[in-house]
Parts: sequence; structure tokens; C-alpha cells
Amino acid sequence: MKVTLSALDTHESSFLPLVVIELAQDVKEETKEWLKARIITKKKDGGAQLLFRPLLNKYEKETLENQNLYLVGASKIRLLLGAEAVGLVKECSDNTMRAFTYGTRHNFKDFDDDNDDFLSMAERQFIIKHELENLRARDEKMIPGYPQAKLYPGKSLLRRLLTSGIVVQVFPLHDNEALKKLEDTWYTRFTLKFQPIDRIRGYFGETIALYFGFLEYFTFALIPMAIIGLPYYLFAWEDYDKYVIFASFNLIWSTVILEVWKRGCASMTYRWGTLVMKRKFEEPRPGYHGVLGINPVTGREEPLYPSYKRQLRIYLVSLPFVCLCLYFSLFVMMIYFDMEAWALGLHEDSGSEWTSILLYVPSIIYAIVIEIMNRLYRYAAEFLTSWENHRLESAYQNHLILKVLVFNFLNCFASLFYIAFVLRDMKLLRQSLATLLITSQILNQIVESLLPYWLQKKHHVRVKKKVEALKADIDATLYEQVVLEKEMGTYLGTFDDYLELFLQFGYVSLFSCVYPLAAAFAVLNNLTEVNSDALKMCRVFKRPFSEPSASIGVWQLAFETMSVISVVTNCALIGMSPQVNALFSESKTDLILIVVAVEHMLLALKFILAFAIPDKPRHIQMKLARLEFESLEALKQQMKLTAENLKEECREGGKETVP
Repeated sequence: MKVTLSALDTHESSFLPLVVIELAQDVKEETKEWLKARIITKKKDGGAQLLFRPLLNKYEKETLENQNLYLVGASKIRLLLGAEAVGLVKECSDNTMRAFTYGTRHNFKDFDDDNDDFLSMAERQFIIKHELENLRARDEKMIPGYPQAKLYPGKSLLRRLLTSGIVVQVFPLHDNEALKKLEDTWYTRFTLKFQPIDRIRGYFGETIALYFGFLEYFTFALIPMAIIGLPYYLFAWEDYDKYVIFASFNLIWSTVILEVWKRGCASMTYRWGTLVMKRKFEEPRPGYHGVLGINPVTGREEPLYPSYKRQLRIYLVSLPFVCLCLYFSLFVMMIYFDMEAWALGLHEDSGSEWTSILLYVPSIIYAIVIEIMNRLYRYAAEFLTSWENHRLESAYQNHLILKVLVFNFLNCFASLFYIAFVLRDMKLLRQSLATLLITSQILNQIVESLLPYWLQKKHHVRVKKKVEALKADIDATLYEQVVLEKEMGTYLGTFDDYLELFLQFGYVSLFSCVYPLAAAFAVLNNLTEVNSDALKMCRVFKRPFSEPSASIGVWQLAFETMSVISVVTNCALIGMSPQVNALFSESKTDLILIVVAVEHMLLALKFILAFAIPDKPRHIQMKLARLEFESLEALKQQMKLTAENLKEECREGGKETVP
């Protein structure tokens, strides 16, 4: 009988595996036994109280490769208690969203003692991850068998095992049956339809669902820009007065879509429960190091690192390095303009057909170089940000995003600003913008999805042949799945996906009055991007752990900043048009003052629109206010009950009654 995911939950020794832990090949037996004991020990004794077993039994290890792979699961009651511990918010029978508690479990919609689907698989795996990460050292001074791997009370054991190289990786397993159903409704049939966002959330969690929700929303929001921009393509490019209306629409559009997205995002995350989910106290990130001391906030023993040392690293090393990279980017840009001048001179001398094609070659080469430089810089930025030794993951992410956004913005758009405002060559600007946009889209599709998928297919074939060569009496279904998934690439989060959309938004909004077709190309790219990203998530990378999110985070601010810059850029381009200059031929000062005044008026309009459109719909605001009121009332009742109990104790003790 084959062992499948659905059949493993029949008895204690064959539980439903949710998470896989891979140990290094040379890990000592005493370390394995210690880790197993800590995972299965009861919670009150410092364990995680989870289910744990090796992937292969001792007889299968003689036939198959001796893989140090272990399966982790949990009983239903343990998962429900874990849901309460992590603060999961679920829908109650009265249609309100409340934090789940085991004691009031029957008050929640769709809960039944015989129903195993109350918690999604993504939520169950998130709970397992939370419990593993909260396994903490008690009286151990080191990891058994590894005296160099020091421990101290309160240290996360899993993080220490990972940094010591004892644990290679921890990843959640795919549910092949649920994954197949998701794929059938998502991307296997190329049709124009809405994505199953709620199903994506149920399988991958809120963070990834929000990305795909934003990608879909942004694509639909681009359609009006694409439709309006197409007729402008038929007009003469030099007639910039025709683009004033288009640019004005662009500026209002970029504000409205971001504000409307915040409302839609609030509705989604309220329905998922993450909008009202209480924020947990952040633990130190795995790579954080320092001298052992007492945290003055938590009272726990943990590494402490002086903030002045971190600031010195940022301002004396990281900042100069970023400035050096920006200078190098500008140097490469000037080489690109030399290549453009060479190609243009060659075309003017010969005037042949092949030299007219050659005019596009410098832009294509430059676009490829930009992508290479962006990726190399990303690795350097990650190394530097890690070296800065930030205590919290949120601080690490914020510094990394700032470094990457500054470099990518300059690297991708500096040449366009130079052409527009220094060379003032609108024909070259359109050509460069079109080439950069289209080339970057094609390269991203190949590098992010097609190439990894092809490599993964080759590995899949090798594993299939290996499994087919096994003895017939060995059940290798689960073994094959785990071995396949452990060799998949690790999904590093939505950072690169949002960055791609951010740069695309820049290409569309910054120079809209010069190249209205940018929105149309962006729509065409995003229609394929949805499917390629879905393929990437389902078949190329390991399943990522679910991460609760209430918004797209700092990316909302990044997009809003780009929309403000687009106001300045488009106003300046319109002010430079020959038609507008002809109206102010005698006084350029008046022209500058009028352009600045119009730019300030449009910025004021943007901020008025942002203020006038509430971030949350009215019904969501009312529900959140009601929850806050009920929480305050419950707190009052609890304080009143405590006071009454105290009075009762005082009476029984013969003491003076508390007033």
C-alpha cells in the first residue's frame, strides 16, 4: 500500500507530515536524539509537543540513500492550541472576526470536532514553524555533540542549529492533491479570468496572496491607460500639446489606483483576519550577533550590539559603497551614450537598412547590462545589510529595500532623465524607454520562471529514474516527493516581484506624455507574468511558509513616492515642449514659474485625493471600532472581577475592605 499525504493521519506513528527538517549528513546520533526529544517533549517541560519521525525506517535506509530527513506534524488539538498561541483570527458565527481561543472554539464558523479543514494547511504549517522557532534553550550550555555551538537560556534552538550548519533547511511540504486543484483554477488554462485569491491565500498564505492580488489589480488598473494611450500613438510625437490631457489623466490615475488598492487590501485582509491580528513582539533575527547580555525590555538573555557601531558601519562603509555603485552606474550610462553616438554616426554615413537596425543595439545591450548590474548589486546589498548586524528582521528588510530601491531607480531611470532633460532628444527618449521596458520584461520572464522551470524538470526526470530503479516492495511515494522538493530552489520572498512591478510603474508613469504605449506593453507583460509567477510558486520553488500580512507594507510608500516624482517629471516635459515654449518666447522665467505653479497644484490635487479617499471602507471601519469597543469592555469586566476577588480575599483574611 502506497503512503500518501492523506493516508498518513490514521495512527500516531503515521501522522500527516506538514514540515520537513533536513540535517547535515555527518550529524552525530546524540544530537539527533536530543533534537527529537526537544521536539516531542510536552510544552510544559520545554518541548514543542509535536509529532516527529524519520522519513525512512531502518529497513528502507538499507535500500535507499541514507537521507537525514525528518517529518514533523501535530495532533489536531495541538494545532488548535497553537492557533491560539500565534493569535490567528477566524470568523465567528455572528460574522465578526475574533482571535481564536480553544475554549471558545465552538463559537467560530465552520468549526466542528470532526472537521479537519477549520485550519488551512498553510496555517497549520505556520503554527509548526512558530512552535519550532520557539523551542528555546533552558539549562543547556551547548548543542550536544557540538561544544563549539554555544547556547544560553532563551536562545532559539532552531536558529542556532541553522547557523551552526547542523540543520540544513526546514521547509513545508506541498499537498499534491490541493496543489493540483489550485493549479486547475489558476494558470493551467490560459484564459482571461480573475485569480482565485482566496485559494492562493489558503495554500500559500496572506503575503503571497496579497502580491498576486496586487499584480492582478495593477494589471486591470493599467488597462484604461493602455486604451487611452493607443490613439495617441497615431499622432505626431512632436505635438506635445496633445499629451497634456493624457499626462494630467496619468497623474490623477496614479493617485486614485493606489488609494483604491488600500481600500481593497483592507477588505481582503479583514476577511482573512490579518487586519485585526495583534502584532507580536519581534525576536532577534537569526544572523544577529553580539555580546551576551540582558535585554532591558524583555528581561531575557540575548546578544547585545551597540547601536553606535551599527551606525558607524552604515555611514562609513555601506553609504560610501552605495555612492560608489551609483557613480559606476552613471559611468556605464555614459558608455551607453558613446555607443548611441557611434551607432547614429554610422547610420548617417551609410543610411543602409542594417545600420537602422543597429540603432537599437546599444539600448538592448544597455538594458541587459542594467539587469546584470541590478542582480549583482542585490547580492552586495544583502551582504552589507547583514554585516550591519540589525537586531530585527523588519529593520534589516527596511535597510535592504532602501539600498536596492535607490540603486535600481538610478540604474534604470538615470539614462532616461539624462536624455529628457540634458540632451532633450525626445525621439531617443522614446526609443530608449521602449527598449528598456521590453528587454527587461523579456529577461525577467526568462530568468525568474522559464530557466528555473527547465532546470527543475531536468532534476525531476533524474529523481524519477532513480525511484523507478528501487525494489518493487519499497514504497517510495513520499520519499520521492520529499527528495524532489528538498532540491527545489528556495523562494526568497516577494521582494523581487514587487521590485519588478515598481520599476514597471516607473516606466509607465514617469514619461507617460512621451511614450503612451508603455501601459499597453505593461498589460501584455503582466498577463503572462501572472501565469509565469504562478508556475514558479507551484512547480519551481519549495512551498514557502505562510506569513500573515495586513498590507503590502513599505512598497505602498514606494509606489506613492514614484507617483509624486512622476508629477514633477511630466510637468517638466510638457514645459519643455516647443508649443509651450513658443507661448513664452520672450520670458523663460514666466514659463518656469507657471510650470512650477502647475506642478504644485497637481501635487496638491494628489494629496487632496489621497486624503478624501479613506484607506478603509466604511463598513470595515465600523467593524474595527466595534471590536475595539468590545475589547475595552472585556478589559473593564476583567478589572472589575479582579477587584471583587481582591475584596473577597481581604474580607476572608479579616483585613480592611478595599474601597
